[in-house]
Amino acid sequence: MPRYVLRLWLPDRPGALGQVASRIGSVHADVVGIEILERGGGRAVDDLVVSLPSDDLVDLLVREVTQVEGVDVEWVQAVDGGDHDPQLALLEAAAGLAAVDDEEARLDLLSAELQRVFELTWLSVVDRPGSAVVIATGPAPPASWVLAFVEGSRHLADQADHGAEDVAWTELGEDRYLAVGRTGRPLRARERRQLAALVRINAAINTAIDGARRPGWRAAPA
Repeated sequence: MPRYVLRLWLPDRPGALGQVASRIGSVHADVVGIEILERGGGRAVDDLVVSLPSDDLVDLLVREVTQVEGVDVEWVQAVDGGDHDPQLALLEAAAGLAAVDDEEARLDLLSAELQRVFELTWLSVVDRPGSAVVIATGPAPPASWVLAFVEGSRHLADQADHGAEDVAWTELGEDRYLAVGRTGRPLRARERRQLAALVRINAAINTAIDGARRPGWRAAPA
């Protein structure tokens, strides 16, 4: 059976999700996954993975769901092979990073995994000294734009909110930054935290391997 991801805006009140599920059931579809991406201002943003009897029911599904008061569909996307499981995808990415010995090769893999997991439009890794571009994929902006964006958003209290819904950044180390963008689909609060967490895992792996290579370092006994 075909599966689709629906990103929905819901009223953040008891029973709203149940009403949506009832509408989904009315077209003989099943909810097989859910992820709460953001809450605030009396609304929630959820990803629902829905299994449909056939592809030609997608339009009807959207019409039914939006019959629930206060519900809007941000976007709908077919699941291309396998299951839509962001948590598993993040774990697989972390496991892949841990299996790479070389730091630069690990950075390449981190960039590729971020691109895959979050379906990014572009990604850029920039060193502040010399405004040097280390990695750039897709229509990435120039290094000067990335550095200006980082400086312009440092004052924000919440590191997960950089003031632009389609762009996010995080530090990769001293004077090195990673910035990403996704056109047409805002990066929600949970996705930003997940992205930052994977970057922190990568940094922890770098530190652990660097420590293991220092002269005189010995692993603790098992």
